[in-house]
Amino acid sequence: MVEFSRRQALAATAGVAAFAAASSARAAKPAAAPAKKAAPVVVDLGPRERTSLDFDWKFHLGHAQDPARDFGYGANQRTYAKAGADAPNWWVAAAAQKDFDDSAWTPVTVPHDWAVTLPFENNPDYKPSGKPDDEDLRAAHGYKAIGREFPQNSIGWYRKKFTLPAVETGTRLSIEFDGVMRDAVVMVNGYVLESEESGYASFRVDITDIANVGGENLITVRVDASLGEGWFYEGAGIYRHVWLVKTAPVHVPQWGVFVKSKVDGTLEIETDLINEGDEAVEFSLVHTVLDGAGKPALAVAPAAGRLPGWQRQSLSQTVTLANPVLWSLDNPHLYTLVTEVKLGDAVVDRYATPFGVRSVRFDPKEGLFLNDKHVKLQGTCNHQDHAGVGAGIPDTLQTWRIEQLQSMGCNAYRASHNPATPELMDACDRLGMLFIAETRRMSSDPTSLDEMERLIRRDRNHPSIILWSIGNEEPQQGTARGRKVAKTMKRLVNRLDPTRGVTAAMDSGFGDGITAELDVIGFNYRHEKMDDFHARFPNLPIIGSESGSTVTTRGEYLRSDAKSYVPAYDTDHPWWATTAEKWWSHAADRPWMAGGFIWTGFDYRGEPTPFNRWPSISSHFGALDTCGFPKDNYYYYRAWWRKEPLLHLFPHWNWEGQEGKPVPVWVHSNCDKVELFLNGKSQGIRVVTPNHHVEWSVPYVAGTIEAHGYKDGKVILRQRRETAGPAAAVRLSTDRSALTADGQDVGILKVEVVDAKGRVVPKAEDLVAFSVTGPGEVIGVGNGNPTSHESDVASQRKVFNGLAQVIVRTKRGQAGEVRVLASAPGLKPASLALKAG
Repeated sequence: MVEFSRRQALAATAGVAAFAAASSARAAKPAAAPAKKAAPVVVDLGPRERTSLDFDWKFHLGHAQDPARDFGYGANQRTYAKAGADAPNWWVAAAAQKDFDDSAWTPVTVPHDWAVTLPFENNPDYKPSGKPDDEDLRAAHGYKAIGREFPQNSIGWYRKKFTLPAVETGTRLSIEFDGVMRDAVVMVNGYVLESEESGYASFRVDITDIANVGGENLITVRVDASLGEGWFYEGAGIYRHVWLVKTAPVHVPQWGVFVKSKVDGTLEIETDLINEGDEAVEFSLVHTVLDGAGKPALAVAPAAGRLPGWQRQSLSQTVTLANPVLWSLDNPHLYTLVTEVKLGDAVVDRYATPFGVRSVRFDPKEGLFLNDKHVKLQGTCNHQDHAGVGAGIPDTLQTWRIEQLQSMGCNAYRASHNPATPELMDACDRLGMLFIAETRRMSSDPTSLDEMERLIRRDRNHPSIILWSIGNEEPQQGTARGRKVAKTMKRLVNRLDPTRGVTAAMDSGFGDGITAELDVIGFNYRHEKMDDFHARFPNLPIIGSESGSTVTTRGEYLRSDAKSYVPAYDTDHPWWATTAEKWWSHAADRPWMAGGFIWTGFDYRGEPTPFNRWPSISSHFGALDTCGFPKDNYYYYRAWWRKEPLLHLFPHWNWEGQEGKPVPVWVHSNCDKVELFLNGKSQGIRVVTPNHHVEWSVPYVAGTIEAHGYKDGKVILRQRRETAGPAAAVRLSTDRSALTADGQDVGILKVEVVDAKGRVVPKAEDLVAFSVTGPGEVIGVGNGNPTSHESDVASQRKVFNGLAQVIVRTKRGQAGEVRVLASAPGLKPASLALKAG
């Protein structure tokens, strides 16, 4: 380890300014007060190249049991006998050969999830036992026809051809996969180069020796999703990005820079260098810090050294950044460290590392402090799927989902229960969302530790991350063996990142087993045990790692076991959980509880509690449904997680056939008082108790219910629900109308069925068809219905309780107007224009 002192830091110079101006900077606002949604700084990495390999893939299903239907893979025991063989009796698979005819294969763009396109399959062999936790195991993954029972659907093959131009002698070439679900075998030009079991760990494949430089190359990836890693829908396929990376022999390896910052401006920069060449070299290392606007903030004195051939070296430099702008929830300012590797006067590699300057401290008596300012965690747990696209979520949609959570007042996100996609992490950094990063498996075996190490090395520069989680409700959590495992895992975490603490989500064994190894203990539910635990362990900080688990169905207000629907009144929960109101009022009243993470922010596929049986295919836990449409509980959290006044009245007022029967009417509000009116007549005033709701029982009569919210004796908010008439028209709206014509950007369109007066028809279930003209295409549809068996990849969808969603993607390199037409029989159609440019 070569050490350099902070005295070697230099002020930014004119030369650095010229470099920064040429290489980056699209953000327009000063670093001291950047826009919360400021564009990320873009750095020219040349001579390094990192280009997308997301486009022009071909896809086809294989077969998990029949080699003849799996393109000959495993047809004989010679499968791995001869590397790169092209004779049929020796090759790995026919599909890995350059002359294989894939003209009948389906063109796809990654991220891609083939499981979302599969049919739903009931389980006729399931016999309910009547026990509280009884479940049909096929329900866990949302009844998709994938797994060992469905060998014809559980293997996916991907092929992509690409041309490599001539490169300098010694150039290193690799392919980086952000994630493949699951058990991937990567072949390049017929050679098996890598196998990766994990569906969540990012991995790299060196193709230098095998690549056809100056010619055509073939990547083939066989993906086996027969086995899963989670008890929830996981998708299948190359569902994250793929990159081609070119570097000089001497370069910064993948995830090779770590910036440890302090709020006083101290930066400890750890840099790995590797020499993948035969000759030793004399090098110099130059760091430049750019602020959030891409302007130079600090130039670091060059560090010189000698690096022998085929060796790796680590260097540590400590410098001071003057007057740092701190990363916070309100001002998520990001710096970028640009690292240059020089041989003589020539820059041979350039590497960019975004980072933030901030401090995180968990106090056992007062909770969480960010930059020494108290923050209550108002968090959500989430899986990684969305209506229409499954696990293959476009980057724009990742950002949109974070924005929906923030609109509710959410300030923290727990990735459950696996490493997240890098673009989700980037969105949290950019938008100001705290994050708990979680490894998939709690085990100290070499494979599990390797997966965790890749997670930490990849993500440790993200300022949004506040804790590393090593497990979730693990069988060994309360045992002596579990403590040994946790100790080994924590030792690795501390070696890789000494700046953050370790947590785990526990649902039993509190005080035993792994507890002693945790810096912050996570309680999954069991809030009734927290007070006693805090009294026994007053020096161990506590978070609610999973909280609430209220089950509600958007737009439904009567329980229906036949339809598998749950009312949206915040009254139903599994035996092991609580309502939203009960857990949050508990957390809000205890300063030593740092806050918590509700289960969940969004509904997700699989684990369809409380109906773990057919026809349920998704959970009811979310504050938002699978499309991201708010449920009524969203407004409970918004009332108490945000400062501005809020008034939310429900249910709808269409109860035909129920005239004269009482209807529960609720209001979520942070006003002082709320008054309810039925057709102009007061139904009484209710005083609002902090962190609680107010309610009435009102005999139904068609017309209008209206709520008035009072603050300091004055009406400040009004909201009404009117009896809607018959469905008359379709209405379309979008989150934004200007898209990038890069083949990846998407518009998220809201579909509503309304009456003649423009009011949403709350029970509408019309089938809406979509057509697109111009350079765009529909890639997914959804409606949030937890029992819908309609196809997600389609050009039509029924609305569920008046709403549906359609996701439209641009076409690469094709600018122009994308016009979306939504039509339904007997209804006035709607049209909406998106501009792709």
